[in-house]
Amino acid sequence: MQQNLCRARHTARTVPEGGWPNIVDMTTDGRIPEVVERIPQADRGAVQRISPGDLVELATDVGPVPMNVGAVLLLAGAPDADVAAVLARRIGGIPRLRQRLVTPPWGLGRPYWVDDAAFDVHAHVSHVRCASPGDQAALLAVAVDAVTRPLPRSQPLWRAVVVTGLVDAQVGLVVVLHHVLADGIGGLAVLAGLVDGDGSVSPAPVDFGPAGAARPGPRAWDLLADSAVDRWHTLRGALKAVVRAHRGRVELGRGGRGAPRCSLNAPTGPRRKVATAEVDLDPGRAPGRRSGATVNDVLLVAVSGAMARVLHGRGEEVAELVVSVPVSARASTTSHDLGNRVGVMPVRAPVQGSVPERLARVAQITRAQKTHARGASAALVGPVFRLLASAGLFRWFVDRQRLVNSFLTNMPGPTGPLAFAGARILRVIPVTMTAGNVGVAFAALSYAGRLTVTVIVDPDVVPEVDEVVAALESELRAVADA
Repeated sequence: MQQNLCRARHTARTVPEGGWPNIVDMTTDGRIPEVVERIPQADRGAVQRISPGDLVELATDVGPVPMNVGAVLLLAGAPDADVAAVLARRIGGIPRLRQRLVTPPWGLGRPYWVDDAAFDVHAHVSHVRCASPGDQAALLAVAVDAVTRPLPRSQPLWRAVVVTGLVDAQVGLVVVLHHVLADGIGGLAVLAGLVDGDGSVSPAPVDFGPAGAARPGPRAWDLLADSAVDRWHTLRGALKAVVRAHRGRVELGRGGRGAPRCSLNAPTGPRRKVATAEVDLDPGRAPGRRSGATVNDVLLVAVSGAMARVLHGRGEEVAELVVSVPVSARASTTSHDLGNRVGVMPVRAPVQGSVPERLARVAQITRAQKTHARGASAALVGPVFRLLASAGLFRWFVDRQRLVNSFLTNMPGPTGPLAFAGARILRVIPVTMTAGNVGVAFAALSYAGRLTVTVIVDPDVVPEVDEVVAALESELRAVADA
């Protein structure tokens, strides 16, 4: 559902395929004072509801780790200006980073966003000196701590951590968002609004109304009226919902079998550890082009093969593994239209046979499950998850589910190098969190011709994180050489 995220005039900026748009800096300090008398009375009734997809992310945030997502920007050196000051200017173009989430009384609809009149950017930005030796492992440990700490619900749901003390005078910038704020495509739009840009979009002034003005929240009557209209639209769209549900069934796959049982699936706790594998992007694309597969298909073959190798080392043999991948309902978005519009596609990936055979089979499976209504499975999965959450059974369910063995998120990033506050960005490392009984998950992001795959594990369930990374790198090489 597309939300009306800003009543004022603005310049819409999309994330083009393979790149990020340029930045439009706003002139503001780090604090937005409460100046409600300057807001037209007509704007008081505007209700910026979270979508049903956002509600799923909020309702299912009941695990030992919060539903946060993050990205690590590795900078070639120190930024030219104070990071908090840079962020204070740039989030002027990202309204959601200046808003907090409010849960209305029962009967007044879904939670909604309101401007945070007491917003202070310094409450969201912190500085950490990395522990010796200041290498990537130490940086990722800081990132895991930043992502696994809950975000206060009384403030806008994001944080940034500046990491110094790295080797070669490099600096890390860890950006963390709660998943209710944005899905993967939306997260890329947020990052696009924070970096210096690639010059593909000319800077232009953006009018967001009086500088620093915080719009007052809606009244109870406004919420009641908006909720009634929302329910009416839901009833009118019932027939379309039935059609979309059928397409969602295709996206979920028609097989009735569950995922193979293995020791990688056990209830996870609060600890997480991450490591990365990095490869050139073009060699990964070539096998896919030859076999009609996508980069996502290549990654599915690689991650399932890596898990099978680890299981073999544990004395376990499986013929296939089920890896769930998110399917976005949109190819791009703007920083004014975030939220979650995504379904899921569990893929039953074979782990036996030659690499070309496995790749061809995975490509065949994903083609059969993809529909014209991408992300349609959310219409089936979302209500079930919300029902389980409302009954207090969601954590019980995900700790015992036998539907998937792992998760893979793959996002296409910018094709050329970017910078933040004058400092060149060397790498962009995605960090996602999973709950339930999935002991190992994967997040991939391409940037400037390189593909970074982050391996996220609960070290109490999967202590062999180094073995997983080594197996993943071997599988990626095998696919490239196939």
